[in-house]
Amino acid sequence: MKFLAEINVMPLKALLDPQGKAVNATLHGIGYNEVSNVRIGKHINFEIDAPTRETAIEKVTEICSKVLSNPVMEGFDFKLTEITD
Repeated sequence: MKFLAEINVMPLKALLDPQGKAVNATLHGIGYNEVSNVRIGKHINFEIDAPTRETAIEKVTEICSKVLSNPVMEGFDFKLTEITD
């Protein structure tokens, strides 16, 4: 089975996000005062082959934990969709 993993990696809410603060300030500076609490993260997509959905979930979780995120500073979530040809 082949799956599409769509992953979001974001800074932990308890930590400062300097990029988000800079974008927030820029948006306010150009008149978008209705915007607040900007957080900047990463969005990653990849395809993965696995015999079952459960195995794919385990592998994607492992990849996110070991490679795509820094667990000290970031959290992640993902959506897994089966690819049908």
